[in-house]
Amino acid sequence: MVHSLCVHLFPYPQEDREVPQPGPNEVQVAMQRVGICGSDVHFKKHGGIGEYMVKKPMILGHESSGTVSAVGPGVQNLKVGDRVAIEPGVPCRKCKFCKNGRYNLCPDCFFLSCPPYDGSLEDTIVMLLTSATNHVSLDEGALMEPLSVAIHACRRAELSLGDKVLVLGAGPIGLVTLLTAKAMGASEVAITDIQQERLDVAKKLGASSCFKIDPSLNPEEMAEKMHAILGWRSDITIECSGAESSFQTGIYATEPGGVFQMIGHGNPIKSFPQFVANTREIDIRGTQRYANTYPTALSMIANKLVDVVPLITHRYPLEKSVEAFNTAETFADNAIKVMIHCDDSLTA
Repeated sequence: MVHSLCVHLFPYPQEDREVPQPGPNEVQVAMQRVGICGSDVHFKKHGGIGEYMVKKPMILGHESSGTVSAVGPGVQNLKVGDRVAIEPGVPCRKCKFCKNGRYNLCPDCFFLSCPPYDGSLEDTIVMLLTSATNHVSLDEGALMEPLSVAIHACRRAELSLGDKVLVLGAGPIGLVTLLTAKAMGASEVAITDIQQERLDVAKKLGASSCFKIDPSLNPEEMAEKMHAILGWRSDITIECSGAESSFQTGIYATEPGGVFQMIGHGNPIKSFPQFVANTREIDIRGTQRYANTYPTALSMIANKLVDVVPLITHRYPLEKSVEAFNTAETFADNAIKVMIHCDDSLTA
């Protein structure tokens, strides 16, 4: 039987389910790694993100890797035993967005652990997959998902060689955005956070400058402090925290004609310095997950352009998933990325 972790009321119930069998063009995957994303924590803590509301027990998890345990009719490029990284979204492939290559905007997209769909935090799942990732580790395979978020954001911002970049927020997405911006040719990457421990990690990962947010300063003053120290405003600012004050600081910190790229969510309605954004002609751009990024993420990891494994600070077996979520939610012991082992490689 499959053991599934559901989110409904704390504590999370674990339940047994029938092992799912693959249909045409589907593969059955024995799950081995599932990283805890900030959205998973948000669903647990708040019961939703924006319009995505949890209305029934739901399995969490979408940063996933595993091995193929069975294949359905029509599967040609995968075999039992292949290692796979799971792109969690399956679009309709028929709407105008899918046909234009922007399948992340598909209104009928199935996405793991996004209501009403279950996620991957269980022993076995069935998915539509097309290629193996045997040349990267299981940890790296699971982290291809947050890396894809960063790749998509940097592409949306049109980051190019020599750009000066400011990343706001040094959580898992902020740190992987730092790595991606550097790999894509940014000449300088500064980063902010409210926790010094995370900035210390960012420095080890190659941040050119790190700034701890000073709560005694308003957003404009914080931006001016960074400008005075750096001697430049950012060509591209990438906001990863979702905090309103961070959003405001980012607008003030961006060069005229620059790009303010959003990733973080937080409060769905925010105030911001509209006059500054308008008169500086700052382009404010959104992101919705990612599209056409997994091949790039795989190539970047396989060719050692980025090293994502140091982001993993804590590991738990599936049986201790409640403890894992508590660690991720509270940032206990300076947690950054919490990884759950769904197999028996990490015993309870």
